[in-house]
Amino acid sequence: MSKPSVADVRSGGQPPGIKERVNEEHWAGRYYMRDLSPYLSTFFVRLGVPPNPITYLMMACGVLAGAVVAFGGLWSAVLAALLVQLYLLLDCSDGEVARYTGRTSVAGIYLDRIGHYVSEVALLVGLGVRAQGEWSAGGWVVLGMAAALGVVLIKAETDNVVVARAKAGLPAEVTAEAMRPRSSGLSLARRLASALKVHRLIQAVELSLLVVVAAVADAFLGDLAATRVLVAACAAVGVVMSAAHFVSVVASRRLE
Repeated sequence: MSKPSVADVRSGGQPPGIKERVNEEHWAGRYYMRDLSPYLSTFFVRLGVPPNPITYLMMACGVLAGAVVAFGGLWSAVLAALLVQLYLLLDCSDGEVARYTGRTSVAGIYLDRIGHYVSEVALLVGLGVRAQGEWSAGGWVVLGMAAALGVVLIKAETDNVVVARAKAGLPAEVTAEAMRPRSSGLSLARRLASALKVHRLIQAVELSLLVVVAAVADAFLGDLAATRVLVAACAAVGVVMSAAHFVSVVASRRLE
């Protein structure tokens, strides 16, 4: 096992169906990152690097992306987008190393989830500072923080379904039927929101790419209008989606 091939690590680290996991596998993972990650995972396995330090590295890349994007300018937007891609690559790799080496753990799952929390929060707060145009408090920073709070609440609402079910002695798995709201109107609204994918605006990969688009527009216009529109949109989506997600959970059978 000290000198495994990429094919070995791919086979052991990517079990059948991993790319099709609902609400777990990002589209970028399905389309290209899972094709690249076994090469990095093989490198880590050959070096004997355990999965948890890889997760810490993933977290560092995500937080650094948020810090970099705050500086403003096109170069920082591009660098932040590259750091987010590295963040996603490491996110794929830590799980692959854990599965291949048989070192999956509760601590690893916990660190992975915390890594997503802090990375997405850092990116949104950094975007708020970028829109402010200077390293000082202001309305745009507040909007970035509001968007970050929305992200945290959405993730907490999702995770606490598992916590509540565990405390009640229920299995962690929730069927697709149980996830549907009892109200036909709410069910239709949930399907519409899912089809429009508006929640992706506040996810790290999509947001980092939109930051680059906004940076190009800002450079062309000579101001921060595009970035500020993006921050306002993120804040609106964060606030609305966190409230809507809460209603969706309570109105469904996920807590039964």
